[in-house]
Amino acid sequence: MRFDIREATRADAEAIAEIEIQCFSSPWSFKDILREIEENELARYIVCEKDLRVVSYAGLWVILNEGHIMNVAVHTDFRGRGIGAAMIESLIERAGRESGVTDFTLEVRASNDAAIRLYERAGFRKKGLRPCYYSVPDEDAYIMWLHNI
Repeated sequence: MRFDIREATRADAEAIAEIEIQCFSSPWSFKDILREIEENELARYIVCEKDLRVVSYAGLWVILNEGHIMNVAVHTDFRGRGIGAAMIESLIERAGRESGVTDFTLEVRASNDAAIRLYERAGFRKKGLRPCYYSVPDEDAYIMWLHNI
């Protein structure tokens, strides 16, 4: 099955907002997403398309040589097809090539076993815990790192 991964644009913000609502208990607003794509100089976002439909998105902030992965989300109809792994791989490759990023970090819900496995398969390792990081519902987050890419 063919998917295309490309840089996110303003035209993708509505589809990204819909995926946010579907995937997260505290989704970012359309306005927040637009600000990330258009105004945040640290931000790099990509989308995955299938037949011109945005089915996934992911983004990170580039801070010096570090990439802080903000979100990785796949529409529920398209999960289990390797899209999440492809998005992480693409984020890492692009950030390294375009911005010289060598180290990556992220937070993930302590209860999100599927996401934790996905990140571990990409080489991330748990390095810490942020108590009560998520407010809806109140939950801890693991801090995960991938070093020296």
